Amino acid sequence: MTPDSRPALPRFVKLRFDRARDTWLLLAPERILIPDEIAVEVLKLCDGEATLAAIAATLAARYDAPEPEILSDITDMLADLEAKGFLRDREAA
Repeated sequence: MTPDSRPALPRFVKLRFDRARDTWLLLAPERILIPDEIAVEVLKLCDGEATLAAIAATLAARYDAPEPEILSDITDMLADLEAKGFLRDREAA
């Protein structure tokens, strides 16, 4: 993932709120991931249109936090999710 990447969930991965568990789930075939609150906010912005840099700018404005730090943190998090098959770069697909 780079600042120009456009992260998106693949067709077979869904971000859903589970009312029974009162938590968000990232669902993939035969796999479930329970993201924390921060990860959920980041994943909601991964629409395949916004770049990683734009997502960082949105989060920096929303939470009044330093954009370079946010970009570094979300790059690491999303790269990990990409390696596990829960996310993709729209341009690489």
